[in-house]
Amino acid sequence: MDLPSFIWLWKIAAWAMGGAIAFYFLLLFSGTWMFYGRTTRIGRPAWLRNAHFVSGIIIVFLVFLLLAIGIVGTVGYYGSLGHSSHLWAGLFVVGLICLSAWSANQIDVGNSWARSLHITTNAILFIGLVYVSWTGWDVVQKYL
Repeated sequence: MDLPSFIWLWKIAAWAMGGAIAFYFLLLFSGTWMFYGRTTRIGRPAWLRNAHFVSGIIIVFLVFLLLAIGIVGTVGYYGSLGHSSHLWAGLFVVGLICLSAWSANQIDVGNSWARSLHITTNAILFIGLVYVSWTGWDVVQKYL
C-alpha cells in the first residue's frame, strides 16, 4: 500500500483505543451494578442490562476496528506483520473480547458456568488492555 501518510490512521486508532478503554470501565461499572443488585436481591433498573449489552457490542466493534487498523497500517508501512509483540497482544485481546461476548450470550439460569467465565475473561481482559496499550505506544513511537 503506498499511502502518503498513516497519521490519519493512528488518530483513528488512538480514538478507538481510548473509546475501548472508556467502554471497558463503563462495562465494569454496569456489570458491578448488576452483580450487586443480584447478590443483594434488590434488583437492577430495567435499562441497565440493555445498556451493558449495547456497550459490549460497541467495545467489540472498537476492538475489531483496532485490529483492522493495525493490519492495514502495519502491512502498509512494513509490507508484512509481526514486527513487535503488539501483534500477539492485540490478537490476545481480540480473542478475549470474542470469548467475553460469546460467554455473555450464554449467561442463563441453566448455564451457571457462563457468568463466571464472563467475569474471569473480563478480569484477564483488563491485563490484556494494559499490555496492548503499552506495546501499542511503542509501535506508534516507531512511526512518529
